[in-house]
Amino acid sequence: MTVDPRIAEITDRIRERSAPTREPYVARIMAKGAEGPKRSTLTCGNLAHGFAACGPLDKSRLSGDQTPNLGIITAYNDMLSAHQPFERYPELIREAARAMGGTAQVASGVPAMCDGVTQGQAGMELSLFSRDVIAMATAVGLSHDMFDAAVYLGVCDKIVPGLTIAALTFGHLPAIFVPAGPMTSGLPNDEKSRIRQLYAEGKVGREELLAAESQSYHGPGTCTFYGTANSNQMLMEIMGLHTPGSSFVNPNTPLRDALTREAAKRALSITALGNEYTPAGLVVDERAVVNGVVGLHATGGSTNHTMHLVAMAAAAGIRLTWQDISDLSDITPLLARVYPNGLADVNHFQAAGGMGFLIRELLDCGLLHEDVRTAWGHGLRAYTVEARLAPDGETVLREAAPAHSGDPKVLTTADQPFSSNGGLRMLKGNLGKAVIKVSAVRPERRIVEAPAKIFHDQNDMKAAFDSGELNRDFVAVVRFQGPRSNGMPELHKLTPLLGVLLDRGHKVALVTDGRMSGASGKVPAAIHVTPEAKAGGMIARLVDGDMVRLDADGGTLEILVDADELAARPLADPDLSGNEFGMGRELFATFRAAVGTADAGASVF
Repeated sequence: MTVDPRIAEITDRIRERSAPTREPYVARIMAKGAEGPKRSTLTCGNLAHGFAACGPLDKSRLSGDQTPNLGIITAYNDMLSAHQPFERYPELIREAARAMGGTAQVASGVPAMCDGVTQGQAGMELSLFSRDVIAMATAVGLSHDMFDAAVYLGVCDKIVPGLTIAALTFGHLPAIFVPAGPMTSGLPNDEKSRIRQLYAEGKVGREELLAAESQSYHGPGTCTFYGTANSNQMLMEIMGLHTPGSSFVNPNTPLRDALTREAAKRALSITALGNEYTPAGLVVDERAVVNGVVGLHATGGSTNHTMHLVAMAAAAGIRLTWQDISDLSDITPLLARVYPNGLADVNHFQAAGGMGFLIRELLDCGLLHEDVRTAWGHGLRAYTVEARLAPDGETVLREAAPAHSGDPKVLTTADQPFSSNGGLRMLKGNLGKAVIKVSAVRPERRIVEAPAKIFHDQNDMKAAFDSGELNRDFVAVVRFQGPRSNGMPELHKLTPLLGVLLDRGHKVALVTDGRMSGASGKVPAAIHVTPEAKAGGMIARLVDGDMVRLDADGGTLEILVDADELAARPLADPDLSGNEFGMGRELFATFRAAVGTADAGASVF
């Protein structure tokens, strides 16, 4: 299938815009790849340090330069459900590598924090910056230059983008990402949301709320709603950095283990020592980036990726913009309904046909580039499959994805989409630029014109809600939440409150220079406002009562105040010292000072 001309046009403009940075990047990684295995040029002392802790077999293999060695980068910790399953992976990978005549070593651990644990807490102010810390920690591990390829063990929100930035910085090395999979289904996400709203209204207590949360988040694996973590897994597969069919297989199952072993074997097969050398920097080109954005829209994925994808692409010399993302949304049909964009969870999506079905549908209507290079070989058509176990429990068979969706209410075809577009778009106006996700927002709620109510802290808004001040139409402006102010935390505390007000019949919306992730749900939310308040953005000139108009259909975000009056107003200058210390925040002062804008990826690089 020839790619849709509209997809081709957007890809071409990205390629043309990126040429001054992409071409030198490719030249650098190819020159590095041509040097061959670095171990052959290490001093004897260097090399002895590099394999001192290995057993005799691995030492004998690592002492030469003809045995491929995998570097394992792991985000394992045993507190977080998504990353706990990785405890067993290094041994599975080492065993698979030895069986292939190679070796594998854990090169580095990277931090993995959970936005679910830190939500609404001081630690959330480190969350976005942890992405760049993860990239740097990975670089430290790979800088030993002992490796011919790398496998990356990570799942959640900032971990996978950080690992991807590092994998592309070391783009001469082949890379395969190895997921842990989602936890099994627990309390339905819509029921969890209902209990949260009841708690916000004071109709149930903490005991009932904790019981609901514990039934929802109940075992190993990612959360089952379609937020950033599961959007990450979709992206790695549709961009060709997973082995096919591996994104949404539950942890600690025979198939999950077999997929992990196969990832190790494949990584060993695509090093520069063999005939299928596949550097990660060539897998992720302009076509792969566009495929990732299309996949994000087709599944109703996380708004965090309007920043992460920009930063990830930049690591490969590719300049992706919010306008590109918005334009691709306009032409990508929504094919999946997974909470918060529907009632199903990712296990239902997998059962309905999963990534193989989705990729085939998008390929068959020309919305994906098929002629890409992947970790699995050439061509994205190889990913239109479903992973299965052979009778011996080891070999993974790849059978064709089902011809029909197992549940058309969860996963549909391109000719019968849930929506004609992806619902993730850019807003522009005199308040600056922002993004909004409307996949779960009812059409009648997508245009809100109401007076502003200004807050500098989400807890202040909670207090106003509790006191009854917000029982009216208004636009909540929660500012000084951008990366320069306090690290750009997610503001999920606001979702139940605004949901209650919506259900009471009020017209409400959120405008913020902070984040809301993939779980913003039914509330119209203009997020990532750029320039942010701390950088002198117009959002810092708003006062209570200013009329604000958010038009998600028209793509505008406006303050309905005379321009001269606005320009004459002083910028708000709240005391932000409370965001500078405690919970490690003092260690990130340099990050807050150096970070770029949200539309450029909110990166310190």
